[in-house]
Amino acid sequence: MQRMGMMIGLAPEHVAEYRRLHADAWPAVLERLRASNITNYSIFLREPEMVMFGYWEYRGTDFAADSAAIAADPVTRDWWAVCGPMQRPLDSRAEGEWWAPMEEVFHLD
Repeated sequence: MQRMGMMIGLAPEHVAEYRRLHADAWPAVLERLRASNITNYSIFLREPEMVMFGYWEYRGTDFAADSAAIAADPVTRDWWAVCGPMQRPLDSRAEGEWWAPMEEVFHLD
């Protein structure tokens, strides 16, 4: 299992809608994540900074292939089209990244 953390900003004017969408996430999007070996997925929001922290556990053996399957899924792409404009990627992210990955520096089991 691989633990993964990532960060992104959220536009303040979209907080209520983002919360509403994620309180009732589309079932097909959740199923695609599960099919791609993503488990224990959480998103946290820090206000007033409007920074979100995402955490998930990857239980597969080919993250690149599983990520590609998520990105190719039409329902997931529709979800991203709704949620993406609400998000504010960090200026420090690498080219091609949306959510900026983080390095785990400590873990207590």
